Amino acid sequence: MRPKRPSARARRILAGALFLAAAAFTGCRTVGYYAQAVRGQCQMLARQQSCEKLLADPNTPDELKAKLQLSREICDFASRELKLPANGHYQRYADLHRRHAVWNVYAAPEFSLGPKTWWYPIVGSLEYRGFFAEPDARNCAAELGGRGFDVYVEGVEAYSTLGWFTDPLLNTFIHHDEAELAEILFHELAHQRVFASGDTDFNEAFATAVGEEGVRRWCQAKGDAATLERYSSTLRRNAEFVQLVTAARNQLKSCYGETETPAGQIKATKRTRDVPPAELRREKQRILNELQRDYEKRKADWGGYAGYDEWFARGVNNAQLNSVATYYDLRPAFERLLHAQGGDLERFYSAAKKLAKLPKAERQQRLEKDGKS
Repeated sequence: MRPKRPSARARRILAGALFLAAAAFTGCRTVGYYAQAVRGQCQMLARQQSCEKLLADPNTPDELKAKLQLSREICDFASRELKLPANGHYQRYADLHRRHAVWNVYAAPEFSLGPKTWWYPIVGSLEYRGFFAEPDARNCAAELGGRGFDVYVEGVEAYSTLGWFTDPLLNTFIHHDEAELAEILFHELAHQRVFASGDTDFNEAFATAVGEEGVRRWCQAKGDAATLERYSSTLRRNAEFVQLVTAARNQLKSCYGETETPAGQIKATKRTRDVPPAELRREKQRILNELQRDYEKRKADWGGYAGYDEWFARGVNNAQLNSVATYYDLRPAFERLLHAQGGDLERFYSAAKKLAKLPKAERQQRLEKDGKS
């Protein structure tokens, strides 16, 4: 999966094609959900065209040709320098005739930051429910909202099938600038290198760290200092945004009386049950209003940069805050782990793969310990 920086795009990635295998394990109650996943994946397969043929076709727009060629160079770099399994991937292109590839639904209780999870065969529990049609995602969100959940629907520009299929380039993300496009492809390929079943936070933070490190190395290899500086500026601004979100989540944890288990799971305390819902609701809204004010102040420091306005305009809630934490809470630990391996990516992947095989609680503890060693 590829993290979203609200300033530029939405690309939460789910292993959508795994639903093809998962359908064989489901009962009647969920067969409709998996059926839409199968239809969506088949539609994507049907619309793929060979990049080689598109590059040779005089009718292919020059802008698209340039992006296809750039993507080829990025994948070659990923395989050669980043040791990522790029063989066969992103050699085809599909125009889905829509802005997003899929839409993910996130949910959390009104007074808890514990994310709702859904179980899938093969990949385990994930913290989102993915749909290939936006109305289906909206209907799911409406049903959860009617049951009292905070919900958040996010469009996804790209997703990884974890090697079950050769993933194509999509119109939903190929238009991005060079650094953004490279980060997407590196992030997606990283999922195939290391994947921990049922641990969304681990998987996304790992791929985020690989994607960002990959872009830095890509720019350095090309001697492109200007692109690297623009990208570094984007990362610094995004880090400040994440800090704002993290601070608000910490305040909400205190408000709800929640703690985290060694496995990183949210655990409720007696406090939430003792405080009247109306009081909790007022305090929650106060914290969210403060987050909005802090963002406006930070935006002024950024010279009026408004790239996160749309994210805030949706009405922030527990589920939406969690969608950011999924990608960034563990990222610093992975960055430290890479540093501890002397920047050697093969050693880094090996260390991350060993962690992925551990029980979740031990994995979280070891990630922090190994990353600091």
